Amino acid sequence: MPRLDVDDDLGSWLMLRPEMGAGLGALSTAVYDKSVLPLREREMARMRIALANECEVCRNTRDALGEAAGVDEDLYEHVPEWRTWPGYSERERLAAEFAERFAADHLGLRDDDDFWNRLHAAYTDPEIVDLGICCALWLGSGRLMRVLDVGQTCSLLLHANTAT
Repeated sequence: MPRLDVDDDLGSWLMLRPEMGAGLGALSTAVYDKSVLPLREREMARMRIALANECEVCRNTRDALGEAAGVDEDLYEHVPEWRTWPGYSERERLAAEFAERFAADHLGLRDDDDFWNRLHAAYTDPEIVDLGICCALWLGSGRLMRVLDVGQTCSLLLHANTAT
């Protein structure tokens, strides 16, 4: 049940502050339409944060372009075991680790030289910034939606109108 006097959907709560909601929408569009990261890597990070936030709408979100990019339900199902499940690449594991630590221990992440050496061996600086901005959106908006208890029974299909 929402903690605000709004309909329990994905957007009603944003209409309480439409000027700010537009900014959040612009960031969301940038993350989902302008990221240079492969979709599997983004989805690994997004789902790791969705699990950390316990955000149901985030857990239920899928991308219509996912199948063509090799994103299947196995990818989502095994995110809790990202360290050991053999179906993930090294970059996907790094994306999951970055997201998990970004959500739970950002200062430890900052100070872990071993992690940064591993990340820099696999990702360029622009890709790291991209991953960080994506994680910032997912952590902040997903956590806010969970705290406000809005849209938690919803599911979202991204790029539904652009799928081929």
